[in-house]
Amino acid sequence: MSSSFWLPVYTLWRRDLIRFWRERTRVLGFLGTPVIFWLIVGSGFGDMAYFFPGTLTLSVMFSALFSMMSLIEDRREGFLLSMMVSPAPRASMVLGKVLGSSTLAWMQALVLLAFLPLAGFSVTPLLLAQLAGTLFLIAFAFTSLGFLFAWKMDSTQGFHAIMNLVLFPLWMVSGSLFTMAQAHGPMQWLMRANPLTYSVAAIRRILNPALTDGSPELRLSILVTLVCGVALWLLSTLVAGSKTTRSQA
Repeated sequence: MSSSFWLPVYTLWRRDLIRFWRERTRVLGFLGTPVIFWLIVGSGFGDMAYFFPGTLTLSVMFSALFSMMSLIEDRREGFLLSMMVSPAPRASMVLGKVLGSSTLAWMQALVLLAFLPLAGFSVTPLLLAQLAGTLFLIAFAFTSLGFLFAWKMDSTQGFHAIMNLVLFPLWMVSGSLFTMAQAHGPMQWLMRANPLTYSVAAIRRILNPALTDGSPELRLSILVTLVCGVALWLLSTLVAGSKTTRSQA
């Protein structure tokens, strides 16, 4: 692809990072939120080793989805309109925005990796590399999902309410709170149909390759997460390029 595609991607990605570091309250929340997730969810339930993957996934998913509120702010400030009328390809605009928010969510999740020894896991460079790569795939997938919702909404309050409605049911039936082997009847089918189940399973399999709790295999989990991320980004690109959306922007 030419520079006409990648330059807007880099510009929007860099803009999101600069805006983040200029807002001190966001930086404080960035550092504090993963710690609070871990202290409440991990320590509260007692089994730190089991609940660590779910806590890690919740942190990156929460950050990825809610970072897309900036898209609604861009619409209010008129920046979104300037992007829409620019000659930049629509796919590069969406990719730049998604990558910027994905990077921030990914960096926030990386803070939690400092708690690996406390959860009873031995830390190696290979383990950290595998976790970092998987966490970025999860961040990209859920940032793309957040883009789909935020693109059609004008209210941050409405976006927040819808995301809460989507966020916690997905997480609760993802294997974060109980294993697939412990689930009964229709709940097992819901867990198998939930893309987040495979994200949690990927983290859990990386941390414990010999796992025997009925979770999906690592390769399948990575593949599902990757396919979902790419599919959601492509769908976001289609939605951003629709005629009805252009007229609204």
